[in-house]
Amino acid sequence: MANAKEIQERMASINDTLKITNAMYMISSSKLKKSKKMLEDTEPYFYALQSQMSRILRHVPDMESIFFKTSDKKPEEKRAGYIVITADKGLAGSYNHNILKIAEEHLRKQKKHKLFVLGEVGRHYFEKRGCHIDKQFHYTIQNPTLNRARNITEELLQAYIRGELDEIYIVYTKMVSPIKEEAEMMQLLPLKKADFQVQIPADIPMEQLSFRPSPEKVMNQIIPGYIEGFVYGALVESYSCEQNARMMAMESATKSAKDMLHELDILYNRARQAAITQEITEVIAGAKAQKNKK
Repeated sequence: MANAKEIQERMASINDTLKITNAMYMISSSKLKKSKKMLEDTEPYFYALQSQMSRILRHVPDMESIFFKTSDKKPEEKRAGYIVITADKGLAGSYNHNILKIAEEHLRKQKKHKLFVLGEVGRHYFEKRGCHIDKQFHYTIQNPTLNRARNITEELLQAYIRGELDEIYIVYTKMVSPIKEEAEMMQLLPLKKADFQVQIPADIPMEQLSFRPSPEKVMNQIIPGYIEGFVYGALVESYSCEQNARMMAMESATKSAKDMLHELDILYNRARQAAITQEITEVIAGAKAQKNKK
């Protein structure tokens, strides 16, 4: 059994770690509140865009648009783009692992692809495995903004319009509840008209709309803003999930540290009691030896 001094040194080390985990928990909690506020402030605008797209499709269901056009190529011949959103740092439980697992599975199946990576963890992961990264977006994860989402969207839309990509997917983490999050992959382009169809009761008359210069051009002006909103939402939600995962990881680490301190405290008391008992025994033995000499 370790002596009392060694146990004290270990307890001091754990207490130092405990201060770090508590600080990281508080920082992540603050960042989580901030990111949720950012999303709440911008969501109404993008929901309005989605509503307008539904209204246009309700009036002109057969409209043609490059953003709704599906490719006739076989699945293995399609060129797909994958945006993978990871974190810049670790210590977030299985947050990064779940994202990278989904991304790697689909990249393995899709031979013709382009890879767009956000986050240093993802960049290091794919580089280590020899995967070619077509584009890296630096310094985006820790501070998601509309401007950065717009830059990412422009890059993707240009590749899609030029015909370099037939499909675009985004792999990110979605917060299901305050204690549950899921990594998932969503298709950004081409859009599906069925996703924008809203059932309107038959007794409600359809409003009259005028599209200038044409429904197609109006729709093509709205869709980039909608895609930008989806990308921004994915960035903020991923950032929120990262902070939430780090909070839970730090909470678990703090609990483990406290349990270890409790066990070490018991060991320390035993070691100290054993040392005291040993000293008393030695004193008694010395006294007896002196008495016997007389």
